Amino acid sequence: MAISILTFLIVLSVLILAHEFGHYWAAKRAGVLVEEFGLGYPPRIYGKKIGETIYSINLLPFGGFVRLHGEISQEGVTKPKRSFINKSKKARITVLLAGVTMNLLLAVVAFATVYSFSGIPKETENVRVVDVVPGSPAQTAKILVGDVVKKVGDEEVTAVSEFIEIVEGSKGERLTIELERIKGEDKSLEKIRITPRENPPEDEGPLGVVISSTEVYYPPVWQRPFVGIYYGVKEALFWGATMVAGFATLFANLFKGQVPQDIAGPVGIFALTSEAAKYGVLTLINFVGILSINLVILNMLPFPALDGGRLMFIGIESIIGRKILPKVEATLNAIGMIILISLLVAITVQDVRRLVSAGGISGFLNSILR
Repeated sequence: MAISILTFLIVLSVLILAHEFGHYWAAKRAGVLVEEFGLGYPPRIYGKKIGETIYSINLLPFGGFVRLHGEISQEGVTKPKRSFINKSKKARITVLLAGVTMNLLLAVVAFATVYSFSGIPKETENVRVVDVVPGSPAQTAKILVGDVVKKVGDEEVTAVSEFIEIVEGSKGERLTIELERIKGEDKSLEKIRITPRENPPEDEGPLGVVISSTEVYYPPVWQRPFVGIYYGVKEALFWGATMVAGFATLFANLFKGQVPQDIAGPVGIFALTSEAAKYGVLTLINFVGILSINLVILNMLPFPALDGGRLMFIGIESIIGRKILPKVEATLNAIGMIILISLLVAITVQDVRRLVSAGGISGFLNSILR
């Protein structure tokens, strides 16, 4: 449990620190006075001022924060030209977008790392058997893992969908399947007779085989970082689109009065992180990439207290031709933060209840992922 907690804290800290470092770097570039860059959350344990910025270590051991001069209001501003609130719209937008940009880059790096070490999946015309269910017709007929399906009956098979369509349409009928079998450097063609089950057990299929036309390709070592980045970007875009669709469905259901049951909060993320860590470092890194994309989408929502909400205020400022009163913006951000914290607490309470009722992390994960 201690290792799981430590892993969770490290993952959370990496995600938040990457985000905050983006704000920090962009603020420095824009000439904004960065008052403090903190590791963890207050109360402060140790702080050292280097130049004009305090670099601190804080008691709560996860995440971090950046405190900008004049970030929300004019109160306490001693250097108006260096305050965030007095910078141009372009400078403020750049600083606000820098956080999610760093999370996006973190996701790309995470996915690229995974692809560089685990290989690049690519589609082929070889429908290969990757698993055989014990006690199934496939095992009885002596179909082996690694066999490549060439024909089913008189029809050539070059795609998984073709194989499934033929087998599903032949339940209860005797079929001849031609397989290419590789033993060392030798290849041979094997013909087997098999009858697909009409009522197979759940998740086993008529034959009891798992098939795939995807193979893993390992580019030359010097190419892997570049190929990994290419596929990392594609993966980031895929997860981004998936999460946007997920959030759209979530809000649509909320407007209909339907309370989501499969949403996870900190407890759920802890459970998922612990589970990902069990499968090795690459799986954990991949999960960090997914979480980082999630943070990008969440932060860009046009809701007060989030980066997207603050960008929304700048957009309103452009439309009406003058700044929103700092006190009004600060009040709306405070209300937004209260709402977000309340939602976080509610989701956490729901997570704990589900964890208890599920009898442990495994049951809890099943309730999230089902």
